[in-house]
Amino acid sequence: MFPHDLEQTPELFGHDQRSGIVAVEPAGRFMRLFFRTEQGVHFHDEPFQPFILVSDPALLTGCRAPCSVRQLRGEDLFRYQLRFDSWADCLTARDFLVSKTGLGPGMAEAPYLFISDLSHQYLLATGTTLFKGMEFQDLRCLTLDIETFCADGYTFSNPDRPEDRIISIAFSDSHGGRTVLRGDRLSEPELLLALNDAIHQGDPDVIVGHNIFRFDLEYIGKRAKLHGISLTWGRNGAVPHITPSSRWNLAERLIDYPRWDVYGRHIIDTYFLVQHYDIAQRSLESHGLKQVARHFGVAAPDRVYLDGNAIAGQFRLDPELLYRYNLDDIAETEALFRILAYPWFLQTRIFPYSFQNCPLRGNATRINALFLREYLHRGHAIPARTAGAEPFEGGYTELIRAGVCGPIVHCDVASLYPSIMLTYRLGPARDSLGLFLPMLAELRRFRLEAKQAARASNDEQLRLYYDALQQVFKVLINSFFGYLGAPLHNFSDPAAAAEITRLGRVTIKSMMEQLRRAGAEPIEVDTDGIYFRPPAGCEDEAAQQDLVRLISEALPAGIEVEMDGTYRSMFAYKTKNYALLGYDGAIVIRGSGLRSRGLERYLREFMREAITMLLTTGGVGIESYFERCVTRLVARDFGIDWVSRTETLGESPAAYREKLRTGKRNPSAAFEIALAADQSYRAGDQISYYISGSGKDAVAYEQCRPVTAFNPARPDVNTAYYIEKLRHLKKRFEPFLPQEPTLFD
Repeated sequence: MFPHDLEQTPELFGHDQRSGIVAVEPAGRFMRLFFRTEQGVHFHDEPFQPFILVSDPALLTGCRAPCSVRQLRGEDLFRYQLRFDSWADCLTARDFLVSKTGLGPGMAEAPYLFISDLSHQYLLATGTTLFKGMEFQDLRCLTLDIETFCADGYTFSNPDRPEDRIISIAFSDSHGGRTVLRGDRLSEPELLLALNDAIHQGDPDVIVGHNIFRFDLEYIGKRAKLHGISLTWGRNGAVPHITPSSRWNLAERLIDYPRWDVYGRHIIDTYFLVQHYDIAQRSLESHGLKQVARHFGVAAPDRVYLDGNAIAGQFRLDPELLYRYNLDDIAETEALFRILAYPWFLQTRIFPYSFQNCPLRGNATRINALFLREYLHRGHAIPARTAGAEPFEGGYTELIRAGVCGPIVHCDVASLYPSIMLTYRLGPARDSLGLFLPMLAELRRFRLEAKQAARASNDEQLRLYYDALQQVFKVLINSFFGYLGAPLHNFSDPAAAAEITRLGRVTIKSMMEQLRRAGAEPIEVDTDGIYFRPPAGCEDEAAQQDLVRLISEALPAGIEVEMDGTYRSMFAYKTKNYALLGYDGAIVIRGSGLRSRGLERYLREFMREAITMLLTTGGVGIESYFERCVTRLVARDFGIDWVSRTETLGESPAAYREKLRTGKRNPSAAFEIALAADQSYRAGDQISYYISGSGKDAVAYEQCRPVTAFNPARPDVNTAYYIEKLRHLKKRFEPFLPQEPTLFD
């Protein structure tokens, strides 16, 4: 349903216009393309020569892998495309180049460019993308979830322990059919064989699950191996290819997982899609299925909830309830997939990646692939990768006045950095074909058209479609700036990125001067926008709109300032940390200093209540609320989840232990619990714990206990420790509490 003229933009969608392709896989010296039609899926094999880009064909002198040479136009570093008859020859040439140059494929200085994913090579070289001409609902999906038994005396089910096993497998298809394979009627081998049959018969394009890589698939794989069962899930009957130790980096997060690749199909883990969502929104307290489903409002009112430790007992006593629970997990995973996977489906129609890989590649990597594809299509040489560059100054941020004040108006520049790039014609210096700015302009134009179509549409489905579309374009547009400053890419340009941020600072400072001359008072500046108190006589919205319009007109053409909101009051805590009270009573909190999920829930609740009181009463009532919290702690009138803390492991427990041994890091409560557990933990796993014992100065890593060990009949929570933490938090707000008459008096 992409707008017709957009799909006709080959620089964005690739030059191969074939529709209905749902997967591309190697097949000997061919590439196998799977097409979905009304009659089902059929495949077509095409010859393909894998390639390596080099600065000089002489680099391969002495290599036993024969190749043809295509010379590319231009003087950039990679002027030759070496084409091989087979993937084996290509790998031989890669190993030869590594040995001869002493430089690995990932190093910026390497005089060759090797792409390790053969399917990605094909998509790059041919301009093919998946899912053209298809709608999201055209994908055939199988959503999968398992439940497992845990032997007595253990906390976690372990697939390597013979007595533990799979006791329930629930799955659904794209047409609403849901099935549960019951462990009280089938043996574990029969369950696994029945799952094989379900995949063969359903022939899904996509296998979906929540945390499916790090639990369901790994467990299924180990149990299948134990029983000697082949998981023939591939469209060619092949078993999955498993990479035991894969690593995914997203912003500051690191997740270790065993990657599965199923021939002709994609695996989408909604746990990974949740990470993308949370990086942008920072609104989730947990990434577990149940908590995320409640956040998105897709948890059914009658949904069954079972504690993980109760699964084995439930299987013995009332397996029917367990199977309902398993099916409810499937329903919630399906709902999350429909919400979170749609933008990635749309991006897979643009980028030369599989549906499975598209979310796993960084924004800059995906943008780089667009340029590589078009340069190869035009037969043009490709520049060397950017080495690490000196850091450059970012956007302008400043807290001008701390505390509570109001009323507040927020104005910002629409797409600040993309607007600067287009207005001042700032693109990468090494883009010889001049693709960067026209592509950015097209994306911005289509984004504005999609945004307008969403506003104008009376059809709810169309409105949701166009809104998702404009959000995808928004991400892509903003990624163009991030790409410029990213190292190790062929067309990035940190110098251009530095100039763009400089002009961004100039723009924002110019807006501040305009506001001050008009009698307004800037309060908080955050890269592309300003929160300010309007001048006297500018209390109504029309006058405020006029003021913002005057500021916009004073800037260069192409840089537009919009009024983004008005608020009754604002609590400015520190730079990029503030809270806003809308005229409808809604409160918006921004910044990790005011909404840290690393804090225990009782501290988050106190902070939220204190902020609310600051915005509504000027802080009156905070002291009495503090006393009520202390009383509750002293009386132990709370569940363990009120004071427990959840942390995400940023590295493997083994890496933590080694750094601790060599003095490269301090001890951590979460890691100490992970090391002592009978479960194997990886980077990216979450640990919930509390502090036991007594004494307000307790050392957390010495007195920590996992939440699963808490016994409410014999509570051992260190209340003095938690009261002291609350006292320290309250001190952060004391400078803003009433010292003299406030705007509320």
